[in-house]
Amino acid sequence: MDMPIDANTRFAIGQPVSRKEDPVLLRGEGRYSDDLSLPGQAYAVVVRSRYAHGELRGIDAAEALAMPGVLAVITAADLDAAGIGPMQAVVGKHRDGTATPKPHQTALARDRVRYVGDPVALVVAETRELAKDAAEAVMLDIDPLPSVTEAREAADPGAPQLHAEAPGNLVLDFHYGDTEAVNAAFAKAAHVTKLDLRNSRVVVAPMEPRSALATIEDGRLVLRVGCQGVFGLRGTLSSVMNVPKEEIRVLTGNVGGSFGMKAGVYPEYIVLLQAARMLGRPVKWTDARSDSFMSDSHGRDHDFLGELALDSDGTFLAVRLTGFGNLGAYLSNATTIPSTMNTVKNVIGVYRTPLVEVASINVFTNTTPVGAYRGAGRPEGNYYMERLVDTAAKEMGIDRVELRRRNHIQPDQMPYRSPSEMVYDSGDFPALLEDALGAADWDGFASRKAESRRRGKLRGIGIGHYLEVTAPAGKEMGGIIFDEDGGVTIVTGTLDYGQGHASPFAQVLSDRLGVPFDKVRLVQGDSDRLLAGGGTGGSRSMMQSGAAIVEASALVVDKGRALAADALEAAEADIEFSTGRFNVVGTDRAIGIMDLAGRFPGQLNVEHVTEGVPSAFPNGCHVCEVEVDEETGVVAVVRYTMANDFGVLVNPMLVEGQTHGGVVQGIGQALLERTSYDSDGQLLSGSFMDYTLPQAIHAPGFVFVSHPVPARTNALGAKGCGEAGCAGSLPAVMNALADALGKHISMPATPERVWEVMKAA
Repeated sequence: MDMPIDANTRFAIGQPVSRKEDPVLLRGEGRYSDDLSLPGQAYAVVVRSRYAHGELRGIDAAEALAMPGVLAVITAADLDAAGIGPMQAVVGKHRDGTATPKPHQTALARDRVRYVGDPVALVVAETRELAKDAAEAVMLDIDPLPSVTEAREAADPGAPQLHAEAPGNLVLDFHYGDTEAVNAAFAKAAHVTKLDLRNSRVVVAPMEPRSALATIEDGRLVLRVGCQGVFGLRGTLSSVMNVPKEEIRVLTGNVGGSFGMKAGVYPEYIVLLQAARMLGRPVKWTDARSDSFMSDSHGRDHDFLGELALDSDGTFLAVRLTGFGNLGAYLSNATTIPSTMNTVKNVIGVYRTPLVEVASINVFTNTTPVGAYRGAGRPEGNYYMERLVDTAAKEMGIDRVELRRRNHIQPDQMPYRSPSEMVYDSGDFPALLEDALGAADWDGFASRKAESRRRGKLRGIGIGHYLEVTAPAGKEMGGIIFDEDGGVTIVTGTLDYGQGHASPFAQVLSDRLGVPFDKVRLVQGDSDRLLAGGGTGGSRSMMQSGAAIVEASALVVDKGRALAADALEAAEADIEFSTGRFNVVGTDRAIGIMDLAGRFPGQLNVEHVTEGVPSAFPNGCHVCEVEVDEETGVVAVVRYTMANDFGVLVNPMLVEGQTHGGVVQGIGQALLERTSYDSDGQLLSGSFMDYTLPQAIHAPGFVFVSHPVPARTNALGAKGCGEAGCAGSLPAVMNALADALGKHISMPATPERVWEVMKAA
């Protein structure tokens, strides 16, 4: 029987519904990649380079192959013999229009190693312990070469060269903007603020290390792996393995975090599939945490000179960024986007800035490849602008709040075309600033600062007034299946790696079709079930999958009218649909959608692909207060307030949780996480003994204020929220610290660095 409609009210859009998956996860019943096993599986361990750069002269695997239980030692020669292609990423063109280099990267190093952790061989044995022992017996003959780890140094003439195809280590010479117009704006400016802005490298370190299980099933290659989207991963695997997409299946269960890092194909996945094909049995691999520090793609690592031109009243005339992006040793997923177009799109933020110019030299270095990390250019762009705004205010003697007010894009200017060619469809930036200042008790800061001073602490307050541009439109599937057992399954190509998609997607479906919330299931992690799928990334899941669900729901209703007309013996034109029921107009005759699905099995099902929705523009204002211990340099975040515009909040509780997580990651990058290499390219911060992740003690209590202005570009009015916490917290924390110290300091502001700045002052 159909569920009474009012019983679903608490699951409506806008309600703080608990995550459907939490009971299973809290009971320890989740199925992550390393939890999976298949009968007869073997185990793999990767042999990695201990040198940052060197000529690979030979691999001696004789001793390893002679050890009991060892099944194979796979090298680049085996991949070549199998016809496995190179791993390549699309970068684009240089500023002069010439093509960018495409170095030939094999899944296993062939002639040269280029970073500590570069995979050279895969050892497969009957047990993980035997494979590990055998891996240690594989002897690599490597002639060390000089290495370079910093982007600026890699671009210097005479720097060690990583790839013959990339002279000068240059991957992409990027430029955006009208140089002549920008130069003219700076020439007429009454004041120019300049600031060296470092966006420090981070080790992603998700809770679940990477793990994969490869096998052959019914003649097809099957990979069970934690990722951000099985449809796209299957496509990339197909091109590298040189097999049709139909001959590959990718399956993903629960995923213990990713933040962009698990989005792409890694070398290990290629070699595992080949190992399963060679041995005719399943092969499983789980990365050790110590290897993860080296082999998982890192995040950020950009170095810019920021410049802001202002007239005598403090009106912004132009912003210019010139600098470097460190890409590591190879091209990773989304490898150049953060330091190029995503910086362009996000540096303007909430301000009327007529002109923007971004020029970045993106280079190879002898470090772990750098890929997408929560925001992937969005936090970076906002950080650059907000630090420039605060510094300009100080230099010009203008109150930093007032300077922001003078330069806000106003609500009546929407839609607003920024110089990045992005068109903001909605937003009320002045109101968000006032909301945040009020909730943070900005005017009461002076008394709190004095109280901190009495305790021997320096106190600072900072603003992070951000706007980020979500990922662009892409095809996404919206499948709706009415199951024989009375459930309803949503099939879509985004993928939950901690966000909690099941509840908000079910809320959308329940809102549109009136189906019982507790009957809704979600399928995302099986490439065989998908017609399309962009994966999860760029803060777009609710917009993309949400739009697909909304459009598919409309198709269900269209089908349902014809079926209801048959069931109710009425003309289809007389059938209307509302709150889960098909009614004959003007009568009390009706049938619920669940009853209709039961009467006509399979006939309400829909497989739909949406063309996707344009980028949205989540925005907000964060206010952070820090205390600095003068004796030790330790910085504590003591108050944190945020006002955010995420458009329509489908599930406010999950939105707030996502924002908390992003803020804490921003705090970690700003104050704690230092990725360090020595002159030989050795990773010095290669464990949790050396690399400090934020913990509960580093997180303050949060004040969360919502000021939603619905987006006009998608059916739900949503704007995305997954990366916004980082976009607001990086500038808010660093502005607060600069306020406390009275001068600029670069990230990560570890106690040692803060202490040195204070002593120098």
